[in-house]
Amino acid sequence: MSTPRPTRRTVLRGATALGASLPFVRTGPLRDRLQLAAVGVANRGAANIAGVLSHDVVALSDVDSNMLARGVGQVERAEQPTPRTYADWRELLDREKDLDGIVVSTPDHTHAAVARAALRRGLPVYCEKPLTRTVAECRELQALARKAKVPTQMGTQIHSGDNYRRVVEAIRAGAIGDVHTVHVICSKTWSNGRFGEEKPSAPEGLDWDLWLGPTPERAYSEGIHPASWRKFWAFGSGTVGDMACHWVDLVHWALDLGVPKTIEAEGPEIHPDGTPEWLHVRWGHPAEGERGAVDVHWWDGGMKPEFAPKSDCHVFLGTRGRIVSTYGSMEVELADPDALWTPPEPSIASSPGHHAEWLQAIQWGNADDPLCRFDYAAPLTETVLLATVAYRAGGKLTWDAATGTPSSGAEFLEEEERDGWNV
Repeated sequence: MSTPRPTRRTVLRGATALGASLPFVRTGPLRDRLQLAAVGVANRGAANIAGVLSHDVVALSDVDSNMLARGVGQVERAEQPTPRTYADWRELLDREKDLDGIVVSTPDHTHAAVARAALRRGLPVYCEKPLTRTVAECRELQALARKAKVPTQMGTQIHSGDNYRRVVEAIRAGAIGDVHTVHVICSKTWSNGRFGEEKPSAPEGLDWDLWLGPTPERAYSEGIHPASWRKFWAFGSGTVGDMACHWVDLVHWALDLGVPKTIEAEGPEIHPDGTPEWLHVRWGHPAEGERGAVDVHWWDGGMKPEFAPKSDCHVFLGTRGRIVSTYGSMEVELADPDALWTPPEPSIASSPGHHAEWLQAIQWGNADDPLCRFDYAAPLTETVLLATVAYRAGGKLTWDAATGTPSSGAEFLEEEERDGWNV
């Protein structure tokens, strides 16, 4: 029989009795409705606001006043009071003293700055993927989250779907024996960003300096905001940065992978401004415990191995066969035509929803509840971003995870921030 969820009355009684033993400190009683803020309100921001509107969204921040107005309308249509608005998220954090959590949906180059400042203030953070734009930022956020002991969640929403759970269970039950190789194929491409002609000013409503955030000052040029910044090294990390946190997530979960030891990446000629049209990456994970060594391959931009049955899928190769999976499907193909496979009984509980995991963790005071908390999400993002480091460093590197040291490409692990953004 399932264990009943504690009532709020039970939780409050427990909180009063246990006091300081809670994973993080609240200044008042646990609330039925949390007070939340959102930084970045368009596109993924709008989806994430929708995901938390079961609670009160009391403050919004966006550098584009036109988008900010649409965000206000979204909250008002949910029959909530008009949220307070800020162009600069730093001002929001300075003024909003009663927040229970913050949702970060800005472009990648400002993820770390916002999340870092929130964690330093003891605020739970929901942050879109990839968690950060650089490897150094990943490691910093993981350390800050551990110190803050507050609920965190990276926005890899597919992690909360039931199909991923069934694939994990099948792999762990030995459906295809020992997995030694996985191919992850994504047809999408974010590529070939090129800085255009400098403009004397940004479009009306856009504060370009705030949009740049911690990145170096540069003049406004078209073709970046609002939808194409992923194509530029200065602001994103191309297709692998956008999509691998979704697709490779399943591989890390099923095989309990950490960061790789070796990384190889091939693609078209490197351009200093823009991300590549396609990439093929190999992450080499050494044997650990009872698991043997695993090679994980990433293919994007229309590239895929000849044996792949389709694009946008995982192909797990094991000693007894293979599993082909997508976001919503799984096919088990055994090498022995006479062999039978019966799916194991489901053992991983269904998620209440990706945003709900985070919200409930705040309410119940348990930082370990969200499955994509930063302790899991940071190593996954680090793995993904090491692909871009290897590509830009010449194609191959070894990685010392204990010291955070690569055999080459150290200059791509972090970037200097402008003054005033490390708050």
